[in-house]
Amino acid sequence: QVQLVESGGGLVQTGGSLRLSCASSGRTISTNAMAWYRQATGKQRELVATISSVGNIVYGDSVKGRFTISRDNAKNTVSLQMNSLKPEDTAVYYCAASRGPNIFVIAPQYWGPGTQVTVSS
Repeated sequence: QVQLVESGGGLVQTGGSLRLSCASSGRTISTNAMAWYRQATGKQRELVATISSVGNIVYGDSVKGRFTISRDNAKNTVSLQMNSLKPEDTAVYYCAASRGPNIFVIAPQYWGPGTQVTVSS
């Protein structure tokens, strides 16, 4: 079983930075694809970034060049560095894990409770 918990959310001004972390308890996540999703109020959940078990990375179009996803398998963590934040980045951010090596093959089955990110203008 994989249990995920996010941390690092908060309130930041436009142009600022935040770093989100996701810690996994239970078994190792080294063979799992990991991802960050977000959901703004009244909008559908969207993929922010994903990193496969072998380190292949895909970003959502709206965050390319501003966000960086990384993973530390030794520490069972995945992080999301968010720079140049905009008000439209305001959302609840969720960490997710797939049982497989790639979320586009096997969709995530494990989800954290989410962490709020608010970007003020």
